[in-house]
Amino acid sequence: MPLEAREVTTVDYHTAGEPFRIVADPPVPIPGATVAEKRMNAIGSEEIDGLRQLLVFEPRGHADMYGGFITAPDDSGAHFGVLFWHRDGFSTACGHGTIALGAWAIESGLVVPDDSGVTDVVIDVPSGRVRATVHTEAAGRVTSVDFVNVPCRLIAAGIEVAIDRGPVAVDLVWGGAIYACVDADLMDLTVAPENVSEIIALGRRVKAALTQNPLTAHAGDDRLSGVYGTIFVTRPGTLPSGELHQRNITVFADGQVDRSPCGSGTAGRIGALSVSGELAPGQTLVHESVIGTRFRARVLAEADEGVIPIIESTSHKVATCTFTVDPRDDLVPGFILR
Repeated sequence: MPLEAREVTTVDYHTAGEPFRIVADPPVPIPGATVAEKRMNAIGSEEIDGLRQLLVFEPRGHADMYGGFITAPDDSGAHFGVLFWHRDGFSTACGHGTIALGAWAIESGLVVPDDSGVTDVVIDVPSGRVRATVHTEAAGRVTSVDFVNVPCRLIAAGIEVAIDRGPVAVDLVWGGAIYACVDADLMDLTVAPENVSEIIALGRRVKAALTQNPLTAHAGDDRLSGVYGTIFVTRPGTLPSGELHQRNITVFADGQVDRSPCGSGTAGRIGALSVSGELAPGQTLVHESVIGTRFRARVLAEADEGVIPIIESTSHKVATCTFTVDPRDDLVPGFILR
């Protein structure tokens, strides 16, 4: 189907400031027996990738847009599947997107809320099966969502990578995707909006320096290999409540900045802080984003592959959009200025 023959309806949410554009009924077939297979087929499909570009690129989107195509689940154990996407392609995991999908599933009526006020929405994503536990008040109003991720862990600590600014010590973590964590204080970086351009440039350099590093190979599934993003973190401190507090900015894909504290990145941080002992058993991490929004995260359970984190946030609907393409429009699927 040519782009000009399509109308595409989306429901847009934000989780802690980070956008998530949901396509409940993608107008193109997405083949594959599992969501992981669907992701690989989407990457190689001009038609599916063209739809992604149409919804991400300007003038319909922007350089930091994020979203997902709803698909069938891998099996009857999940409510649905999702292919996460951003401006550069299809990602393996997305915590803020999972939180948004939990809220959307209840608010759209796809999943009926339990009378107890706690409802599990089970979702198949490329990196595995995840759960959004949605909390509701009377009349099904969503109050918060807990994201329960796949097992997360520290892959390696203190890896030295060389960039033009000098050697940088990096921790590699797994949170459904592989992230490189950098101590912002050691680099004299303040995690603040006015420093975003500098941090984007540094994030790209760190990621590039880790290309082909054998530690970034996923042992079980090569489709999950490679560094997805760079997380610049401040040194953790303790709040009067006894909770651990840390500020971060995550630069993912090719220079996209997460406005939220990053769901899968926060999950990876839980894995690392648990191993280092900085996060005590039962303690909560208050993970703060570059714009000041917060996730609350803790270890839910131990697993053979690491720890299973649970991350609490809210997500809010901001728009329902029907996108069309004028056949006379030369800017299809669009452009990215940055």
